[in-house]
Amino acid sequence: MKIGTLARCLAVGLFAASTPVSGWAQEWPKKMFETLEHDFGTVARGSDTEYKFEVTNKFIEDIHIASVRSSCGCTTPSIENNLIKTYEKAYIVAKFNTRTFTGHHGATLTVTIDKPYPAQVQLRVDGFIRQDVVFEPGSINFGDVDQGTTKEQTVQVRYAGRSGWEIRDVVTANESSDYYAVELAETYRRGGVTRYDLTVQLKDTAPAGFLKDQLTLVTNDSRNPRIPLDIEGKVIPEISVTPASWVMGDVDTGGDVEKKLIVRGKAPFTITGIDCDSDCFVCTYDPEPRKTHVVSVAFRAGAETGRLKKQICIHTNRGETFNAVCTAYANIIDVTPAGAIASDDESATGSTASPENNLAENR
Repeated sequence: MKIGTLARCLAVGLFAASTPVSGWAQEWPKKMFETLEHDFGTVARGSDTEYKFEVTNKFIEDIHIASVRSSCGCTTPSIENNLIKTYEKAYIVAKFNTRTFTGHHGATLTVTIDKPYPAQVQLRVDGFIRQDVVFEPGSINFGDVDQGTTKEQTVQVRYAGRSGWEIRDVVTANESSDYYAVELAETYRRGGVTRYDLTVQLKDTAPAGFLKDQLTLVTNDSRNPRIPLDIEGKVIPEISVTPASWVMGDVDTGGDVEKKLIVRGKAPFTITGIDCDSDCFVCTYDPEPRKTHVVSVAFRAGAETGRLKKQICIHTNRGETFNAVCTAYANIIDVTPAGAIASDDESATGSTASPENNLAENR
């Protein structure tokens, strides 16, 4: 290790150990969050209502989330993947407690980070829980579904209030509507009590991956006409690739990196081609049909420096629905000239404004 580099590391360590969490410490972690607030809107009592705040580590150092707490019992927070390496993601999950609360509620979630530097981030959630509409169960949860197969689930919608209340339509919020078939049947109506059975089928054309969608029940209630119903599950891919993410870290311009990708299927298949939106990758594979393929990938960094993210798409004879994708990450850097040692030593004698200045961000 160069003397300048060691001195700088010691300076950072002493500063971080002696400096309490202050204003500067609250800014750098906010860069990792896609958003800092969420409105659940108006939801039914008993609905499984949650939101995941996405956290992406844009820095070279590992990030460790120590804890998260809520200011209100109406929302229960949790952490998915509290140790986040470079380019990886984590989630702060906010679950709205619709079975024990009704009316308008909100909460502030305080996320505490302890490594590489202490910091806190505050997130905000709000929502209104209806007392007159109840879902049983609280969401459409398909669980694990093999790609290319169908699965369905029924939710009972119960309403107690004014007579004449009805559900007029069920719509989806995005293009995923092609993956679901929805059937709505009124099963009971007397006085101010109405019941429906809402059956949702996941079609065999649904792509592999996690499902996180939402249906919206459109009613004739002029005050709150729209009621969301969450859909979740996981479509197990017919064809999978390991690793799905290839993190190369720092690569010198002109440097070479090689990797073996393992491509698996539930039945013998043929790789018909491999695409990548960069000529820095060269892939070789066996065209013979088999259940497990080994793909050799050679990467050569170009002259342009900076952050690189490319997808390697593996096509098979099963059709476009059954492709497999590996995402490759790299940080292309210049080779340090031999004459840079002196300037490195000089930088060690300079002042350290804050640990945030030493938290290197990948670009």
